[in-house]
Amino acid sequence: MISQLILNQLCTNEEFTRRALPFLKDEYFERGEKLLFAVINHFIDKYNKVPTEAALKIELQRIPNVTNDVMDIVDKAYKAEPVDIQWALDETEKFCQERSIYLAIMESIQIIDGKHKDLSNNAIPDILSKALSVSFDTNVGHDYIDASDARYDFYHRTESRLPFDLDYFNKITKGGLPNKTLNIILAGTGVGKSLFMCHMAGSSLVQGKNVLYISMEMAEERIAERIDANLMNIPIDQLEQLPKQVYDQKIQKIGQKNIGKLIIKEYPTGAAHVGHFRALINELKLKKNFKPDIIFVDYLNICASSRIRGLGGSVNTYSYIKSIAEEMRGFAVENNCPVVSATQTTRSGFSNTDVGLEDTSESFGLPATADLMFAVISTEELEKLGQLMVKQLKNRYNDPTFHKRFIVGVDRSRMKLYDVEASAQTLISEAAHVKEDDKPLNTFGDREGKKDFGAFKYD
Repeated sequence: MISQLILNQLCTNEEFTRRALPFLKDEYFERGEKLLFAVINHFIDKYNKVPTEAALKIELQRIPNVTNDVMDIVDKAYKAEPVDIQWALDETEKFCQERSIYLAIMESIQIIDGKHKDLSNNAIPDILSKALSVSFDTNVGHDYIDASDARYDFYHRTESRLPFDLDYFNKITKGGLPNKTLNIILAGTGVGKSLFMCHMAGSSLVQGKNVLYISMEMAEERIAERIDANLMNIPIDQLEQLPKQVYDQKIQKIGQKNIGKLIIKEYPTGAAHVGHFRALINELKLKKNFKPDIIFVDYLNICASSRIRGLGGSVNTYSYIKSIAEEMRGFAVENNCPVVSATQTTRSGFSNTDVGLEDTSESFGLPATADLMFAVISTEELEKLGQLMVKQLKNRYNDPTFHKRFIVGVDRSRMKLYDVEASAQTLISEAAHVKEDDKPLNTFGDREGKKDFGAFKYD
């Protein structure tokens, strides 16, 4: 029996004990074995060595009502023949995984039956996910001196990134979005959060990447309509006037470019969380052999949390939105791909021409969790020029002061973004770095009180 084998090794094999004990839990064992494991664990924790047979029996005798069965297990442990340590570790890992899954299922049944005092049905996906992720991680940390070679290799390793089709975004992210990251667009209502994500989805698709677009506010067909306008380079209001034959020809032409696969899924506002998204990905994998290379969630604030019940009572918006953000970032790690989402500005931020992190609506916990966060700013002057200003708010991939502000062109009718001429970037960059520290920047890259709008005068 594997549990007896584990106890045998814990009693007699110090190398096995030091490698396996951190992953073993008393709930993995039953009855007398559970008691024996607790005593062994306590002894090793106190004396930092495996117990001798005599010491273990003395410790057990101090416990009232210890049965002969427990003493028999101890006798067998010290008489057992040696086994291959790697085989024993592999079998112990399987034992931990099987017991963890079993216990998670039993806890889930309790929740479903309403017998669990603290957890709701929404907690079940997390419980099962944690159980399925049990494994023996032998890495105990990075040794600064001994691991210097590995660290040097890390510095020179090319990290897998999903590039943008916009030059300045590639510059600020060192080539694109890395996997396992959460990336947030901050903008006011109507500025272009969905436009930004639809353009990025179309760009990723053309690169041959599989794209999952999850919408919480717009219909699936409306998202596809925007991506149609982008990829077909047709004004969105003209799509409905296209004859079916012409439309089919354009779709066929797009399909011939060796593009990836795009799946768009709509959920009711506020009704879906990462548990639903996880189930969707598993279903797509089984039914369509589809694994996303990038995931868009439109948008984060109107998702639900899988860990916390809906707002009300003792739950505040800070904790609730932060919980959603943490779950979303964990979702990115699980799927080994970047997740892109968006959030609204506050009421004051909506009219602010120089949006900052403090203008994030509902929860400052969101920018604390995100890997990349940038604001998209629009003014009447920018609208006339067909441009948007992008301002970096947080950047874990690069120095956020490097191209802190820059301009991108926008064609709203075709749902497209594009690079503008270099002169515009130079002018706004120079204006943004005027050294008057006590004055905030306005939209035009100048400090408050300045009237020079030269940054937007082009030849």
